[in-house]
Amino acid sequence: MDANTLHKLLAFGIDRGVSDIHFEVGYPPHYRLHGELLGARKVPPLTPADTEAIADILLAGRKKLDYTQPFGEIDVSYSLSGMGRFRASIFRQRSSVGIVMRLIPFTVKTFDELHLPPVLAEIADARRGLVLITGATGNGKSTTIAAMIRYLNETRHAHIITIEDPIEYLFEPGKCMIIQREVGTDTESFADALTAALRQDPDVIMVGEIRDRKTAETCLKAAETGHLVISAIHTPDSVATIQRYVGMFPPEAQDVVRERLGDSLQAVVSLRLLPGKDGRGRIPAVEILRVTRTIRECIRTPGRLGDIPDLIRRGRDLYSMQLFDQHLVDLVNAGVITMEVATYASSNPEEFERSLNII
Repeated sequence: MDANTLHKLLAFGIDRGVSDIHFEVGYPPHYRLHGELLGARKVPPLTPADTEAIADILLAGRKKLDYTQPFGEIDVSYSLSGMGRFRASIFRQRSSVGIVMRLIPFTVKTFDELHLPPVLAEIADARRGLVLITGATGNGKSTTIAAMIRYLNETRHAHIITIEDPIEYLFEPGKCMIIQREVGTDTESFADALTAALRQDPDVIMVGEIRDRKTAETCLKAAETGHLVISAIHTPDSVATIQRYVGMFPPEAQDVVRERLGDSLQAVVSLRLLPGKDGRGRIPAVEILRVTRTIRECIRTPGRLGDIPDLIRRGRDLYSMQLFDQHLVDLVNAGVITMEVATYASSNPEEFERSLNII
């Protein structure tokens, strides 16, 4: 596998609007298109030498995997001149190398283009606190955060520092001064870059992902000291996000963390990408938690987390909050997704069907 062949495979995927490209030994390249994984036709299964060659191309001039070791992984960004950028995850598997590449468009889309609720603009306008964007891998967290940064860059004069692993979207100069730092290239870790960012006069700090206690602690500190912190976390919904955040800390510290999170959390936006009704494209179902005084008390009190879904449901008109199932009803009624897809994706299928007056 040489660079020219790799670039043709990548260009093929870009032309067809795929989201991911997989290179694994024993299989031809596979493309994820509208949520479906499809094998490339007329391309033979890849050999160990093929995937190692692809990895070497992607890692040119950077730290390489040690192919003599049975384990290892690394994330990098890769650009195909004039066509597109990728986030590549390179890893060891069964004594060979596997690669998954996520396509990152050159253009950062708006909330409207992504079919995201307009309230995200209000959330991005917060002057301080912590905003968490959540969901499973591949459900639009990075794209949503990028749309928030674009919105700020178009509407507000601010200093934004992003800390990413790797850098995904590139932001053009606008009203904001935007500094983008990459873990492993510009800094050792998220936590180290966050600590440094607090001394760099930021208004907004974007952290690509909260993976550990140290990063979670520093995000809280940044939010408490008057900065807006926007980050991602791999959790399915608002309540699970609060539980996960607190759970990153040792038991003896969790009561204090609940108090601090109750004071600092501004919003949780949770995402699930679903196949559109016409069979093309994917549509986001979005749960939105905005932290009111009552919800702050629920965050501080472990036994009251279960009250949050009902508070979200009842806060829709006043605060533009919504549960997944409320948004799914809207999407079905608008003819955007099918009832079958919505029922499968709902948090409570029986209650969801009742809300649609199906039974």
